[in-house]
Amino acid sequence: MIISVPKESAPGEQRVALTPDVVKRLVKQGVEVRVERDAGLAASHADADYEAAGATIAADANAAWQADIVLRVGKLADDEVGRLREGSILVGMLYPLTNPRLAKQLADRKVTSFSLDQLPRITRAQAMDVLSSMSTIAGYRAVLMSAATSGKFFQMLVTAAGTIAPSKVFVLGAGVAGLQAIATAKRLGAVVSAFDVRPAVKEQVESLGAKFVSPEADLSAEGEGGYAKELSEDQHKKELEFIGQHAKDMDVIITTALIPGKPAPELITEDALKGMRHGAVIVDLAAEMGGNCKLTEAGKTVEKHGVTLIGPLNLPAGMPVHASQMYSKNIVTLVSEFIGEEGAIELDFENDVVGPSTVTHQGEIVNERVKDAVGA
Repeated sequence: MIISVPKESAPGEQRVALTPDVVKRLVKQGVEVRVERDAGLAASHADADYEAAGATIAADANAAWQADIVLRVGKLADDEVGRLREGSILVGMLYPLTNPRLAKQLADRKVTSFSLDQLPRITRAQAMDVLSSMSTIAGYRAVLMSAATSGKFFQMLVTAAGTIAPSKVFVLGAGVAGLQAIATAKRLGAVVSAFDVRPAVKEQVESLGAKFVSPEADLSAEGEGGYAKELSEDQHKKELEFIGQHAKDMDVIITTALIPGKPAPELITEDALKGMRHGAVIVDLAAEMGGNCKLTEAGKTVEKHGVTLIGPLNLPAGMPVHASQMYSKNIVTLVSEFIGEEGAIELDFENDVVGPSTVTHQGEIVNERVKDAVGA
């Protein structure tokens, strides 16, 4: 069996799907690993590192796509789908709920595809949880980005010129990205508060030294698998009013709220923005899905009403060494579920992680949620 790693083609994508240390693990399982030339260079892995680990360097780009299993990080271009061999397997972050056209293309190509963002949130799948791995990096980098942009120190300083108060940081959403943002901001010395519609995360927020803030009204919105679900119209109105009031005194706001398969919920209105301190910074991690802030512009840094709005795209790609290390281990843990003895492919769709993560098989879209998205 051959597993291949083509070079990423999406703009700004520096990660690689397999790192040399994980290649060694696959080779020991009897798998032949093929890597496109310079595929890992942006993540600080030279071709010689892959060859030393037991991989072969593909003769050209087309050869890198001709394999039994193709591993991918970023988005596929239309011509890359055409390079996949019929009957082959593609594994990566495909986001089929927001990109149903790709799912249709893969089905037409008779490719069996597995999307890591469709993995169930169960204990056994934690070692495969790419969303958590990449969110950890995004939360960390968002705080560093805000600290570099803000005109203030994060920590309190006592100097000959007087005492400098610490910055106030507000984190919206206490999922993996939010919790990492809280931890990073606290390490930098900021006073941190956080809000989430899931009361269950209060203990996690407080364990990191931050203050969990919430309105008196019940805004609980615990969804399946630990995700947040959409609030009712009345609940959302109360949520916006509360966030707007709390945002007034903040120096930095990190927003991380997402609802799987749907546009990001609006949490910071233009009125709330107008009420914030001049010089405040907002880093909107939901920018690619429409943004948590009304005036966020995806992929841009803009100033609105005296507040700097940063709408970063694909933050994990900006930390390619550790992002690739984490991604590589996540993806191979999933792939190992269908590698049998002596490196043979054994697909078991009754498997509690393989089945839910399958998007297409034998020319059909088999994931029910993706079918609905294609129909829509």
